Amino acid sequence: MRGGGATAPPAGAGALRKARREQQLVSKRLLRDDTPEEAESGCVDLILGEAEIQQFLWLAQRGTEEKEREGALASLRRGLQRPETQQTFIRLEGSIRTLVGLLTSNQALLQLEAARCLHELSHSEQSAVAEACLPATTYLLTYLSGHSSDFIELCLYTLGNLIVESEAVRMQLLPQGIVPALSACIQSPHQTVLEALGYALSQLLQAKEAPEKIIPSILGSTLPQHMLQLLQPGPKLNPGVAVEFAWCLHYIICSQVNNALLITHGALSTLGLLLLDLAGAVQRSEDAGLELLVCPVLRCLSNLLTEPAVDAVGGQMELRDERVVASLFILLQFLLQKQPSLLPEGLWLLNNLTANSPSFCTSLLSLDLIEPLLQLLPVSNVVSILVLTVLCNVAEKGPAYCWHLWPGPLLSSLLDTLAFSDTEVVGQSLELLQLLFLYRPEIAQAFLQQSGLQALKRHEEEAQLQDRVHALQQTALHG
Repeated sequence: MRGGGATAPPAGAGALRKARREQQLVSKRLLRDDTPEEAESGCVDLILGEAEIQQFLWLAQRGTEEKEREGALASLRRGLQRPETQQTFIRLEGSIRTLVGLLTSNQALLQLEAARCLHELSHSEQSAVAEACLPATTYLLTYLSGHSSDFIELCLYTLGNLIVESEAVRMQLLPQGIVPALSACIQSPHQTVLEALGYALSQLLQAKEAPEKIIPSILGSTLPQHMLQLLQPGPKLNPGVAVEFAWCLHYIICSQVNNALLITHGALSTLGLLLLDLAGAVQRSEDAGLELLVCPVLRCLSNLLTEPAVDAVGGQMELRDERVVASLFILLQFLLQKQPSLLPEGLWLLNNLTANSPSFCTSLLSLDLIEPLLQLLPVSNVVSILVLTVLCNVAEKGPAYCWHLWPGPLLSSLLDTLAFSDTEVVGQSLELLQLLFLYRPEIAQAFLQQSGLQALKRHEEEAQLQDRVHALQQTALHG
């Protein structure tokens, strides 16, 4: 849940972003902004019955004093924090209509309390409760063009929560103009509004129907250009905002609707510079929550590099800088210490950089990064496979590259991996050894001298490996 005041980034924001390290985040967020009086009195959210709900709604509509009307809605809001009250509320005839009417009030504080009540309902785990808020969506979208940043932020989180609920909700919001409304919001000078916008947009982008029905509209708007501007490194970069929009960019890229457009807008260049900036922040020990931004940036770069459009528009040239490789290794070391589960993200990017690029393979060698790469082998089987794949990318570039791979610790490390029980790790090791023997026969001789054949014997009976084991034995013995 997202908790805290509406005027500052809530304390739960980091925890919510943390959930995105391993998976997409389709969840709801909650803004709660209790008044000082409520905080001091320790107001408890009580279960309200029909009569109490009707009384609060009546007072909110017809109370003689503005403070009395606001107080009635505040009491209703606290009651709506309980699922039982929520269910009673939506069953009560006219309750939503009354709340929507109060949302359109010309009294700002009354309007704000009505919006907070809707926000509590939007956060419900019961889809029927959240869907009951649908009559309010037109107004919530309209208020995104208002002047109060707190109110806009609240409307955005409420819309984001409603977007999560169902395709019906999303399909209602599209013709109502949610994409143009979000496009206008992204130009806000308020960081809290931008972070809330990133949340709402990310929920929209993760919908199962997004590639067909939502993302084309977003790509046709000004949102992508503004998102990339918000990811530009520099003193104005806000970590919370950047995390939200980096994930938005990731979801767009994964849809593969039109990644060439993003590349044309300079996505590779922006993300590459951001990678350098993140590595610099690590070196300066400014690493508070940094891995939360590292993950989506790595994924975006990795996926964009697989696009045919990269070569067509010279995208590889935008990253053809050994600083990219050096920065990536700084981040790999950082992740090894702080978040080892994210190492595969960095190694997958390194794989995509080196797969078809001799220049990136050259950078890997000239910066003496083979040994640091080998040190990652024991971390996990997944990491081992990726490390070995990157080394295969280097070795397959030919004899000149293999010359730089040996002598050194590589051969002994490969002999160690042959003792692994994981078939994929061993298979990748066999592939690398075959390349090394092909381009540098003297490595085969060293392999034999270091009891390499005995290491191969343990895999002779494994169905998935025996053909490759036999082929490698023949290459080692006969060239």
